[in-house]
Order: sequence, then structure tokens, then C-alpha cells
Amino acid sequence: IVSWNLKDFGKSKSDDEIEFIAETVRSFDVIAIQEVVAGYGGPQAVAKLVSALNRTGSKWDYLLSDPTSSINGHSRERYAFIWKPSKIKKVGDGWLEKKYHREIEREPFLLEFSSNGKNFTLVNFHAVAKSKQPATEIKYFKFFPELYKDHNLIFAGDFNLPQSHSVYKPLRSLGFSSALIGQKTSLRQECLDNDCLASEYDNFFFLESKFRTGKAGIIHFYESFPSLAEARSISDHVPIFYSFSLN
Repeated sequence: IVSWNLKDFGKSKSDDEIEFIAETVRSFDVIAIQEVVAGYGGPQAVAKLVSALNRTGSKWDYLLSDPTSSINGHSRERYAFIWKPSKIKKVGDGWLEKKYHREIEREPFLLEFSSNGKNFTLVNFHAVAKSKQPATEIKYFKFFPELYKDHNLIFAGDFNLPQSHSVYKPLRSLGFSSALIGQKTSLRQECLDNDCLASEYDNFFFLESKFRTGKAGIIHFYESFPSLAEARSISDHVPIFYSFSLN
């Protein structure tokens, strides 16, 4: 799985930038995207990305969420999942989380997948900005394992908080772990002494008893650009990835 906050993913991305994104993520089986523009331009950009991925040699399917029910229209976004049907299958329809949609400004988008006869459900999420206290949203995730007890949940996305934050303690007490530890995932405005990453925001959280973890890490896509300013036209976050098998 690769997860990427693609910063205003819509009309702001040129065809060349979409081709670059496709090349960056083509080797994965599932792509979870945050920050798809809710209005005109967002769905079109996702469709363009899928077309670009289809030109890389594999067939891809995708599912786009409805806009989130954010009270503030500027906060409203969509989520997207893109996947290789030769590797995994979609199970049923995806859904925006309804129970906590008032408590969580951009309620998560869930979709169940099947691989080799075993199922898992991705919870695609983009928290409010750090200044708006994302812990006030993330605290509701401790209820998801009971709410979706027939699902093997993987939380994926941009949490705007490090995995060391105390808000994750209830999830950890239920047996959840983060795929990345101490890994910064957002871009600075400028590199300082070759350090181009700012904050530890993006991650995956999974139930240790259900998943056997392979590799997890980030893709340093910004190294392909002459400057961070140019890289930030793609996104102010790096893609994160997590490989696993189900027990």
C-alpha cells in the first residue's frame, strides 16, 4: 500500500505532474490518496492519474468518495483508492464514516479489499491541521475496532500528529501499532543541512495480531526536483508505503 496526501489534487496539477505521480506509485498494489479537491477538478485529476497508471503496463481500478461532510466548505475534500485488480479485489462499496462524521471534520473513507482469500479494510483519513487539534478527531478511532469488528482495519493517511502522541494510547492498548516510527513525512519550505523533512504526520496503524509486516518507509520523491519549491508543486508530503501479509 502507498498513501499520499497530494495537496489540492485537482486542477492545480499539470499533465506532466500527474505522469510523475503515476511513475512514483506504479509499483504498489493499492494507492490511498488524501486531499482530492471536492469540487470540479478533483474527480477529473483522479481519472487522469488512473489513465496515466494504465499506461505504465498494469490495469488499475479506482473508487472516489463523495465530498466529506465538513461544515466549513473550504475543508471539504474527497478521498480516492486506486488498485490493481490483478492483485486484489474490492469487496462491496466504500463508505464515508457516518457515526462520527460530526466529530471528525473530514470523516474517513473505508473500503474493504480481498487478497488471496483474506480481507482487510483501509481507513483513508486526513486530519484537521495541527493548529486545529487533530487529537480531538483521532480519539474516536479507538471505537472503530468495535464498530467494525468484522473488518481487519488499517488506518492510513495524514494524521497531522506524530505516532508518539498520547491520543494513540487507546488504540495501542487494543493491539495496534504504527508502521512508521520517528519518520518525518512533510516537506520543509527549504532544506536545512540536507534535511528536507519537517514533521512526522503520515502513517499506517494496524492490528499486530492480524498483519505480518514487511517493509515500511517513505519515497523521497523531492530528490527528483532541482528545488523543494518545485517538488512542493506535487505535494508538501512524501508518499508513505507499507507492505504486509495477513495472518
